[in-house]
Order: sequence, then structure tokens, then C-alpha cells
Amino acid sequence: MSVKNMERLETKDIRAWHAVPAQEVLELLGTHAEAGLSEDEARARFERYGANLLTPPKTRPALVRFLLQFNQALVYILLAAAGITALLGEWLDSGVIFGVVMVNALMGFLQESKALNAIEALARSMTTEATLIRGGKKRLVNASELVPGDVVLLQAGDRVPADVRLLRVKGLQVDESALTGESVPVAKDAAALAAVAGLGDRVNMAYSSALVTYGAGRGVVVATGDATEIGRISELLKATDALATPLTRKITQFSHLLLYVILTLAVLTFVVGALRGESWLDMFMAAVALAVGAIPEGLPAALTITLAIGVNRMARRNAIIRKLPAVETLGSTTVICSDKTGTLTQNEMTVRRVFAGGGAYGVSGVGYAPVGEITVEEGPATDGNIALRECLRAGLLCNDSRLVADGDVWTVEGDPTEGALISPALKYGLGMNEEEAAPRLDAIPFESEHQYMATLHRVDGRSIAYVKGAPEVLLPRCQHGLGCDGELVGVDQKEVQRQMEAMAGDGLRVLLLARVALPAERTTLEHSDVASGLTFLGLEGMIDPPRTEAMAAVRACQAAGIQVKMITGDHARTAAAIASQIGLETKGGKALTGIDLASMPDRELEEAAARTAVFARVSPEQKLRLVTALQARGHIVAMTGDGVNDAPALRRADIGVAMGITGTEVAKEAADMVLTDDNFASIEAAVEEGRGVFDNLVKFIAWTIPTNVGEGLVIMVAVLVGATLPITPVQILWINMTTAVLLGLMLAMEPKEPGLMGRPPRDPASPILTRVLQWRILMVSTMLLAAAFGFFQWTLAAGGSVAEARTMAVNVFVFGEMFYLFNCRSLTQSMFALGVFTNRWLIGGVALMAVLQLAFTYVPFMNQAFHSAPIDGGQWLLILGASSAIWAVVGFEKWLRRRYAATTY
Repeated sequence: MSVKNMERLETKDIRAWHAVPAQEVLELLGTHAEAGLSEDEARARFERYGANLLTPPKTRPALVRFLLQFNQALVYILLAAAGITALLGEWLDSGVIFGVVMVNALMGFLQESKALNAIEALARSMTTEATLIRGGKKRLVNASELVPGDVVLLQAGDRVPADVRLLRVKGLQVDESALTGESVPVAKDAAALAAVAGLGDRVNMAYSSALVTYGAGRGVVVATGDATEIGRISELLKATDALATPLTRKITQFSHLLLYVILTLAVLTFVVGALRGESWLDMFMAAVALAVGAIPEGLPAALTITLAIGVNRMARRNAIIRKLPAVETLGSTTVICSDKTGTLTQNEMTVRRVFAGGGAYGVSGVGYAPVGEITVEEGPATDGNIALRECLRAGLLCNDSRLVADGDVWTVEGDPTEGALISPALKYGLGMNEEEAAPRLDAIPFESEHQYMATLHRVDGRSIAYVKGAPEVLLPRCQHGLGCDGELVGVDQKEVQRQMEAMAGDGLRVLLLARVALPAERTTLEHSDVASGLTFLGLEGMIDPPRTEAMAAVRACQAAGIQVKMITGDHARTAAAIASQIGLETKGGKALTGIDLASMPDRELEEAAARTAVFARVSPEQKLRLVTALQARGHIVAMTGDGVNDAPALRRADIGVAMGITGTEVAKEAADMVLTDDNFASIEAAVEEGRGVFDNLVKFIAWTIPTNVGEGLVIMVAVLVGATLPITPVQILWINMTTAVLLGLMLAMEPKEPGLMGRPPRDPASPILTRVLQWRILMVSTMLLAAAFGFFQWTLAAGGSVAEARTMAVNVFVFGEMFYLFNCRSLTQSMFALGVFTNRWLIGGVALMAVLQLAFTYVPFMNQAFHSAPIDGGQWLLILGASSAIWAVVGFEKWLRRRYAATTY
């Protein structure tokens, strides 16, 4: 290759090769279509361009990634608590707190490590072999050895080894769904195209990692490694940051606030006490007690366990969670961007309408299963229409695919479009053995330049050719039509055109079927045999139909205030038709295409993304831009995908949802959640579970914070009035750890409340605790403070010991939390509305906590370890009375809000 050509090659936009004529491509690359590159030239280019592999990403060392798990404000608080309790000699409590921190850090480390496998999976998807021509000789080499200018041969079953500009094709069809989202294999052509052609419309290109499903072709490598389309996606994936989830963002904000408040109050307590002349050591211990009391040690454990329970619930509903915070993110989702093929649709092409013998017919049933019937929409009955039978028979005979049953599940071996033609023939009553009565003699395979397929059969001693293909190609070749009585009639061109337009308007892919009689002695078939004189048999219109359950799920999401948007690589008309059927409406009724999006500036794109429900023929970068545009308007975005092209958008979305059946490993590794059934309805179910998880998390926080605040206030008040501390740091740890495990975690088991999907999505900007809950926390904290400090002082005044008085205070906190727990089962409803015994875990936790508290009060070794003392029945009545008062006051407050105010919780 000349220096000039080399420079031209390296400055050439890799996306413009489709617009360059084949001969000019060869000249630019300094190669030859028949001989390929010489061995010497190939070695030189290998040195220049490197191996046909993706560059592995730069990653942090494992130790650094592990240590970064501790870089959170809440973890700092807990590490401080562990250190303080260790200084106090409470090694068991210190070990428990430190253990919680270590478990959370380890889980985060493992999840992050798994996510980093996305790039590695992308690189693995390129490892394959390639057949090429070098020095005029055909060779099989590892695909990593390919260089720009290599001439490669492609045939059915091959994985495309690099980005290839096609030079010659023979019936070549390539499955590019993983890259473009196209639902069916694409017929390829070698002619140059317009420069503006989108990725999915570049039929003269074969892209790395795509699968050849039919035919053969020859092409020249124009890009390898990072320069390929899949390489550009890899770069996008590396450059795309995974966003913090709404929960992690809010917990971080909450933790920082808590950290500042705790430190401020602890310092204030120490300073005030010291200024009053108290012992510096006593004030230090008081400050430590306040800090330990205010730290919600059980929050990380509750967060992890609540999310883990959500994971298990979602798994039962066909959604596998890879990253724990994704559980809650689903509950925050305001927009779901869904792929069409296989998620909203069946991913099984289905013939829906047939026009034959002057009659229009509807075909019921979904997918390849031959279950359904053919009904008259207008025209003669099905039984009396010979043309209808012959049309369906043509679809069965002019076919290289077959349907296979595995129990009740039917799949196609071969092309999905051909599989769709078999099913209605079987529904009509024709058999798979039709070819036995009409054995095939010869065939013309489908080629993109001809746009049809033809087969020659021996039928009752005659040679009959059946043809199927594009109506615009075959209709002008039809000389006659077949009437419903089997007689030849004239072709009503206007009526056929009207039927074609009606089917196409509904998003159906239309095929025309015809036949022609040849001399009986003919056993071979040529293109000239079907160039004219055809007998029109009929039209069949097919589509990948929407899932019934997806329609219901879309309606449920819309009722819950969640926008659903379709982002697909399929054609705009097909996408709009499916969208209309499942209830996705765009203002103005127009679907936007990738070409439309390419010319939009970011601000205009934000507005278009908000008002449009259907996006078709979009590229990977455009998917990424759409997700970013929606997030810029404050949305929490869930994005579904299954292909390599979806990975950057999956990683950028607040929650990425990959398909478990059809999804590539790259998509699964980049996603937060994987659907085991590839069904949109499972996303709706997961959203419902996510909302339930967040509800339970808020309930736990609203339940635990009053205790922490109350404990801190008790310490502060005691210091301010110069009184003995009502509770010690060890007693505070007992309260916090035992109640968090036995009481608080039981809220994680709380069933979902009725009407969960009737609520609008939460405002992403809203805090975890609303003003109503903040007020309630302050109210309960004040009641705990008053009861604990009051009973402590009352016991001392009555002549009781400090240990007895502190036992009263501890029991006020524990039983106050216990009674308040029943209020927190719902933030708005009474526990009686939910059913007292609907959460049996909670009942069991309350019973076990009561037993432990009795042991704390009366068992001698517990008295010695925690400095507690037995109390009498009268004192228990005071404790239970104060606890009942908390339950009654909160219940009354909720009743008032339900009755007189529409307050958001």
C-alpha cells in the first residue's frame, strides 16, 4: 500500500465505508478481491495496526477496590463505634459492629468485580476463526490475525470476524440483532449506499460478532479491534459511568447529615459538661455514650437484608438481581425504556392476515405453534377458497425451514420469516408432509438483488414453480390470478395494492406468493422461468406480535405513573404499529428514528425524549444519549436490552435490565438485573417488588431513628441538668443491637401494602424521610426521652438504686420501640387494616425480644454484665403504660392525617 493510501485509510471515517463503491474500497486498502494481501504486506499491517482484539480496560487493583468499599460516611460512623466500644473493653459488641462493616464491604467488592467482567465478555465475543485469501490462497486463521485489507469469505454459520465491506454476495443473510436490534436476519447487498444510512440500514457491511445465517459472501476487512463498531461500543462502555442508585445517593446524604449531627452533639455535650465543672473523664464517657446511642448500628445490616429479601422475592418473579441497590432503584423508576423484540413482543414472527382469491382473512394464534384458525374478514369462506389453500401451500413448499415441537413449545429451525409461513398452513389443515406429494426438484435461493425465492416441484406429473418474495418485485410479473374456484382470473392490481398498503400500514411485513407451470420434463429452475407469466396466489402479512401480558404490564406501569418508551433497531412503521397495540402513544403519533436524533442538539433531544414514546433504527450512541437526556430531566431510568449494542446504555441507566434467554453475555454483565423469561411483565413485577422494598426500608429507618435520637437526648439532658447518666454505653449497645435484629429486621418481612402500584413514582429529589415522618420521629423521640428520663429520676427519688433506675430507662426504650414497631408496619394505615398476624416474623421477633428483656432484668449474670437490676410489677405497669401511649398517639396522628389531610408520606 502506498504512503498516500495509508494516510487516506487512517483518516477515513470508519462509518463511511458503506458509501464507497467496492472497487474504490479495494484501491483505498491496497488489496485485490481475488488474491487478497500478500503475506509480507499482511505482516507489515499487523505490526502497524496490532491484533484484531479489543483493548482491555485499565482497572484498579483488587486491594484498592476493596478498601474503597469503606469510603462511605455511614461506614466511618460504624468504624468509629467499633473503635469506641473496643476502647471501652466491650470486645463482643465491637466485633459485631466491625463484622457488619466487613460483610457489607465484601459484598460490595464482589458485586463490583462481577460488573467489571462486562468488558472482558465483550472481548471474548470477538475470538473466532476466519477464512481469508492471502497471496491468492485460501486459508483458515485466528480472527485476531486479520488486518485491514484482508479479503474474507463468509458462509452460513460463520461469526463475522471483523468489520467487512461486502464485495460479492449470494443469498447472504446476517443476524445483526445483537448489534442493531433488527428482529430478523438482514439480506445483504454489495452496492454502495448513501452516506447518511444508519447502522441497521448498511446492507453492504457485515459487522464484527454478527452471525451469518444464510448464503455466502466475499468482503474486505475495513476495521479491526478497537476501530470496529463493536470496538466503539467497548469504548463507550469504558467511558460510561455507572450511576449511584437513588438509594445509595440518599443513604450517603443521610449518613453525612447524621455524622455531622452526632459529632456536633457529642462535642457540645463534652463542652457543656466541662464548663459546668464536671470531670473531663466523665464528660468524655458521656460524649461517647451519646455518639454510640445516636449511631444506628443496625442500619447497614437492615439495608443489606431488606434488599436481599427483595432479591429473593424478585427471583420468584423471573427477575435476577445482580446488584443489591438495584432492588430499590426499581421502586424509584419513573421511565422504562424497553426494547421491542422479545420483550414487548413474542420474538416469533406470526402471519396475521392473508389475502387470496379475492378474500381477506385473519389468522389467530401467536408464534410458531400451529394453534389457531383462519377466519373470514371479507370474501368467500375459507373452505371454498381454492386460492387460499394454494397460497398457504406455496408458503409451505417454497420454504427451507421447519417447525419443531418440544412439548408445547414450538420453535423454528431456519429463518423466522419462513417459520411464520409454515404455521398458518398447518392451522388450515395442511401437513408437514406436503413435500412428499410434491417433491422438490430444484430451487433458487433468496438473494437480496432479486428479492425472491423460488422452488420447483413435481405435482401430479407436472412441474410447478412456487415463488415468494417482495410484492413490488413479483406483482408486475403476475399475468393471472387464481380465483377462489381455482380458475385463472385477471389480477386486480388496485385491490392487491390496497391490501398491501393496509397490511403495511399495520406494521406487517408483506410477502407475495405466486406459481407458474413449466414443461413437465423440466427438472431445473432458472431466474428466467419466473421473470413473467406468474399466477398470483395471494399475500401474507406477518409481524412479531406483542405479548398479551406485556400489554397488561404497560397499562399497570402507566397507572403507576411510570412512562414506558420503546427503543428499537427495527423499522419505524413496525415499531409504531406494535406501540399502538400495546398502548404506547406519542404526542403527534410519530416515531422518531436514529436519523432524526442524529441532528438534534442535546436540549432539543431532552424535549423529544420526554414527549416521544417510540424510537426506531437507533444506534448505540443514540441509546446512550436518550438515557442521558431523560436523566437530565430528573428521571430515574430503567433500560432493557439484550445485544452488545445495548451495553453502554444499560450501564448508564439507573438500572440496566438484560434479557436472560436472548441476551448476550456483554449485556448481562453490564446490567443490574436479568430477566429469566425476557418478558416485560417481569419488569412490572420487579418494579412492584422494588416499591415494596423501599417502603420497608423507610419503615425501618422511621422506626429506628427515634430510639437513637431519644438515647442521645437522654444523655444530653442528663449532662445539662447535672444528673447521673440514665443509660450507659454498654446498655445503649444492648438496646440498639438486639432491637435492630429482633424487631427492626422483621419489618423487612412485611408484605407489600395494597394499592402499591396505584401510587405515582417517588420524586427522585425527595428525601428518605418526609416532613411528616421527621415530625413523627421527633414526637416519638420526645416521648421516649420524657418516659425514660422521668422514670429514671422517679426511681431514684423513690429510693431505688442507680442500676434499678437504669433498668427502668432501658426497658422504656425497648418496649417503647416494640409498641411503636406495630405503628411502623404501615406509615399511613392502622395495623388492624393490615391484619395483626399477617407478618408472623414480626410477632415471633416481639416475643423473643420480650424474653431477652426479662433475662436482661432478672438473670444474675445479665445483671452483672449490663449493670441492670430486677424491678417490680408496679414499675412494669409504668413501662407498659408509656409504651402503649406511644402506640396510641402515633395511631391517632395517622388517623387524623387520613381523615383530614392528603399528606404525602
